[in-house]
Amino acid sequence: MQSSSTLFPVALLSAERRGDLSEDVYRIKAGNSPDRTVELAVTRLGMADQAEVRGTPVILLHGSFSNRRFWYSPRGIGLGAYLARAGFDVWIPEMRGHGLSPRNRDYRSNRVADYARYDLPVIGAFVSEKCGRAAHWVGHSLGGTTLAAALGGQYLATDLVASAAFFGTQVSRTYWPLKIPPVEWGGRLLLKRFAQLSGTRLKRGPEDEPIGLALESMRWFGLFGRFGDKDRDWWAGLAELDVPVLAVAAAGDHQDPVWACRKLFEQLGGEHKQFIRLGREEGFDNFGHVDMLVSKPAQVQVWPLVERWLLNPLASLREESVADVSPAPSYR
Repeated sequence: MQSSSTLFPVALLSAERRGDLSEDVYRIKAGNSPDRTVELAVTRLGMADQAEVRGTPVILLHGSFSNRRFWYSPRGIGLGAYLARAGFDVWIPEMRGHGLSPRNRDYRSNRVADYARYDLPVIGAFVSEKCGRAAHWVGHSLGGTTLAAALGGQYLATDLVASAAFFGTQVSRTYWPLKIPPVEWGGRLLLKRFAQLSGTRLKRGPEDEPIGLALESMRWFGLFGRFGDKDRDWWAGLAELDVPVLAVAAAGDHQDPVWACRKLFEQLGGEHKQFIRLGREEGFDNFGHVDMLVSKPAQVQVWPLVERWLLNPLASLREESVADVSPAPSYR
């Protein structure tokens, strides 16, 4: 089978019409990771009846215990579908072992460090090759954390990044028990007995997460932990970033609170940065961690805000109130 890329082997798994949308699913096997069995599924959304020339590319990165359906439901609802209908060229990767991406041989050891060092650069290069220009990147929760790691570690070249948007993303929340070495050591010994954490059992989402992610985060939040790996300090690297940045935090988000999201935002370098708090004081609903992007109020209050940002990341969003935002159409 002929590859869909000149950079590395890419198979087109399906090309379907989903109502008014087109859905192309690719599987990338770049072979750039120490685990050569890694394959990544990337879904491309567009309008079914539009011309071959597509709009500005946008890459949407899902969070933990999630997959592409966070952005695009089987009924054609979601921020990904909304942006495709608005004319954007939407790309939705699924991390190793999530959704249509098969579990790799060393699945239990997968970490953000692997996603950032090996997977995001491949995704960015493929999208750039297909579109002929850099994409805008939007990450929610762990997706935003992975994007921050890729940028702070300088694994993802900035010529592949038109802008970066972080929703509910932070790495500064303090877990005091992990600052006590015996507690951290005991937690590690306990977690190493498992291969993954079940999203359905924990009522966190439809997907499992490899235990490697939990062990990695324990190291970040330990007594002498830092946001990085043994080779690079990703936190320090973020100060050197120079791309347009949008950071969005929700007032009702107890998992990734506003103060911690703001701390990440303040660490990011560059002149073109915007921070938006979604709360009643700012004229929004009191959004939480998930419903800031997946809810009927988000369709009206947040999705058009994202669209405005993507159309012009250098323009200020602060002067716009919710009343000024045109309602997003509801596709039921």
